[in-house]
Amino acid sequence: MNRTRRAGGSSGRFRTDRSTRQQNPRPATGRKSRPAARSTARPQEFTLPVTLTEPLPAAETFAELDMPARLLAALGAEGVSVPFPIQAATLPNALAGRDVLGRGRTGSGKTLAFGLAVLARLDGQRAQPRQPLALVLVPTRELAQQVTDALAPYARALRLRLATVVGGMSIGRQATALRGGAELLVATPGRLKDLIERGDCRLDQVAVTVLDEADQMADMGFMPQVTALLDQVGPGGQRLLFSATLDRNIDLLVRRYLHDPVVHSVDPSAGAVSTMEHHLLHVHDDDKHTTATEIAARDGRVIMFLDTKHAVDRLVKQLLAVGVRASALHGGKSQPQRNRTLAQFKDGQVTALVATNVAARGIHVEGLDLVVNVDPPGDHKDYLHRGGRTARAGESGTVVTLVLPHQRRSMDRLMADAGITASSVRVRPGEAELQRITGARTPSGVPVTIAVPAAEPSRRTEPSGRGRRGRAGGRTGGSGTRSRRSAPRRTP
Repeated sequence: MNRTRRAGGSSGRFRTDRSTRQQNPRPATGRKSRPAARSTARPQEFTLPVTLTEPLPAAETFAELDMPARLLAALGAEGVSVPFPIQAATLPNALAGRDVLGRGRTGSGKTLAFGLAVLARLDGQRAQPRQPLALVLVPTRELAQQVTDALAPYARALRLRLATVVGGMSIGRQATALRGGAELLVATPGRLKDLIERGDCRLDQVAVTVLDEADQMADMGFMPQVTALLDQVGPGGQRLLFSATLDRNIDLLVRRYLHDPVVHSVDPSAGAVSTMEHHLLHVHDDDKHTTATEIAARDGRVIMFLDTKHAVDRLVKQLLAVGVRASALHGGKSQPQRNRTLAQFKDGQVTALVATNVAARGIHVEGLDLVVNVDPPGDHKDYLHRGGRTARAGESGTVVTLVLPHQRRSMDRLMADAGITASSVRVRPGEAELQRITGARTPSGVPVTIAVPAAEPSRRTEPSGRGRRGRAGGRTGGSGTRSRRSAPRRTP
């Protein structure tokens, strides 16, 4: 996998209140909570109550960074020699032990931006049983697996042990891995909380903490679990917070846990990526299913998003019946099923991945050039993160949304919130314009079968009284009906 990367991002600055926290670097918060009403305006940059540290110069190559020789050799073996902008900007500061607040869109290289710094700082250290030395918190199982896969070759090069703990998998095996000792732990909040309560993990030896996709953890209601976990980390450690957006949703995390952070905002949001096209396809109610079917039958892979797992399963059944190699991804599937489905999509056995928002974060598929919102997303953040599955790492991609007549106004507001100007066209099934934009074509009509792994009874391994935590439905933000958003949220 040969990749030539060119640095060139510049560090961004956020407005700052110069009344500092120097006397009390991590104050407790006693502020009143903000109103829950959703604003129709785009999120504003929050005011950081810190004196921002002057960032170190961006790195042009990995070789000039203060990293172990074995780590540099591993980067070379992976064909990675020149940092992405978010890596070039943040690595010098993270390697120096500074707190970092970084914004970069999904697919911008955030994983190596924090991962290389963490591994370099762990080099030569050895963790005691149940006491990891570094922690990466992520909102979803899929993102946890992606982070693990991305960092595994570099951890092996340094002979560092990497453990991953997420819901839906055997908690006993995860506890065993922690008892054996792991320098770096990648975790979702709910499962890590369970392991701590069982006595299988302690965080007091953690010296470096990473919050990845912090905005989604806030949006999904994980803030109480996240702050409870961070409060168990020993004081004085390094904190790295990375997010696709830096808005008021993560204000609490920044104020409470980051000390004089170096702030970098080097990549545009997903909506501003020049290699990404956005199209609103206005369709009649009676034409929506046929339109979606023709798009799914295109020559090439596509991710299609719907609101509920029942709608996903229904569409997959209909697509398989007409010859489209489709498979479902949602919170009603066991984790082994979800892993197998993703593997089939990546290797081409499945060409149409039909999903709820469970796939909107943490999934990276090389060469994916089309994302379709069969059901429009609930807000602009969902739109940006769904769209972020394409046009990754400088590649081109297209995001298409099917819009029914009664959805036109709300979709226009959503696009304004996202800061996106999209082309808008009325289409009918079989039309040349639909084919031009999406590659749509008439399916073969010959039914196909996709091998689906049987669900594994992994939930039986959960602690007594927590059997339902193995289900991902309410935790990954999109597997149930929209009304479930107001219900109490579970954690990964």
